[in-house]
Amino acid sequence: MTETAKTVVITGASSGFGEGAARAFAGRGYRVWGTMRDTGGRNAAKKEALEASSSAISIIEMDVTSDASVARAFAAIHDAGPIDVLINNAGIMYIGMTEAYSVAQAQEQMETNYYGAIRAIQAVLPAMRAAGSGLIINTSSIAGRVSVPFFGTYCATKHALEAYSQSLRYEVAPFGVDVALIEPGPFPSNLLAACKPPAHVDVLASYGELQDVPTKMISGFSEMLASDAAPNPQLVVDAYLALADAAPGKRPTRTVV
Repeated sequence: MTETAKTVVITGASSGFGEGAARAFAGRGYRVWGTMRDTGGRNAAKKEALEASSSAISIIEMDVTSDASVARAFAAIHDAGPIDVLINNAGIMYIGMTEAYSVAQAQEQMETNYYGAIRAIQAVLPAMRAAGSGLIINTSSIAGRVSVPFFGTYCATKHALEAYSQSLRYEVAPFGVDVALIEPGPFPSNLLAACKPPAHVDVLASYGELQDVPTKMISGFSEMLASDAAPNPQLVVDAYLALADAAPGKRPTRTVV
């Protein structure tokens, strides 16, 4: 890392694409800030491992669902220097009968996948616009383009992120700031492990045998993603790197992986 190294902030760096991206960008000479929750508890070992892997990586506590937490984290990052790239990678996914998910559960996903991205974006955009440069990468999903059964509340968050990103891209382009979307398909990650069942069990029961379909589907997905046939998450990390390497103003709006 040199004094002129670019800085990237990656949310959700505790596992999956985020962890891989932190290591990859550090290997490319970037100053990396990875964010995650509970760095003093359940993610303490992950924080230690990432920071030990490279002197270019710093892990900072941040909960994207909290205004105060995002503000504190970005204040500390900004104090260390300008931010060149933001990767909104943090996300959660619930799979089940759409009607049976409560409004509160739908809000939980929106707070992370949609509002969490907005919080981070609004924390970096003023400085990026003032500098006349910057890149914001929002991790969406194929589910942000197509809605499928049992993914209704999750698809809604990604459709919202797609719409927000598309509009924002037009608005900040005159300031030299790029906004781009990455749209992964199914990859091995912790999304399935963190999936919550629907809260409205009475509604779920009223679906009869259909209520068992999502569980069987999750089991099938888990089996596939644990097999040799599973796609390599590095493909998504490579897509992040390709966008960072591309010339400003020439980056595609959407990249399907």
